[in-house]
Amino acid sequence: MSTPLPRQGGDPDPGYTGIRLDTTALKVLAHPLRSRLLSALRRGGPATATDLATELNTNSGATSYHLRRLEAVGLVADTGDGEGKRRLWAAATDSHQYEPSDFAGDEDAETALNWLVRDYVRHLAEQFERWLDVEQTWPVEWRDAAGMGDTFVIATAEQLAQMRREVDEVVARYRRIGQGNPAARRMAVYEIAYPLDLDRAPRGGERG
Repeated sequence: MSTPLPRQGGDPDPGYTGIRLDTTALKVLAHPLRSRLLSALRRGGPATATDLATELNTNSGATSYHLRRLEAVGLVADTGDGEGKRRLWAAATDSHQYEPSDFAGDEDAETALNWLVRDYVRHLAEQFERWLDVEQTWPVEWRDAAGMGDTFVIATAEQLAQMRREVDEVVARYRRIGQGNPAARRMAVYEIAYPLDLDRAPRGGERG
């Protein structure tokens, strides 16, 4: 999964690592199997190509090839802990970051970014539906704590960026707060912001 760029002050969790996508890494990642491989390694931890092929319903030859492509741009790494030819792969970082402005004017990169963001939305829908499939088997306090909601704000681009910085800071403070507590569970937290008035794109020079 991707996350927004840290917007100020760095991350208060020094153990959390990220990589900023350049054009080459973006184009490598914008691929159906590669994006799933990276997500699987971040979610499930180190695994062999065979294990990943089984999980993602593909073949180990294709999996090995695409893992090497991801390795070449620093997104995954060979841990060196595999046995024989069974290399053990791991995500090289906890997250990847980018801003659309990083790729503005590069048509191929912008096309790749558009695909990657849409794939991210599909991933969100798939994962949240899996939760809905089993939600009623979880204790009610977890069902109350999890879930989703929406609202809207009226803000300038600068104010929206500031709001997202503050949300980032709150999430970062809670990132490992339950570590070591047997009652704690890993939780996915998504942040999405988009305009409601899609037909009212700001004119050039409009600033708050």
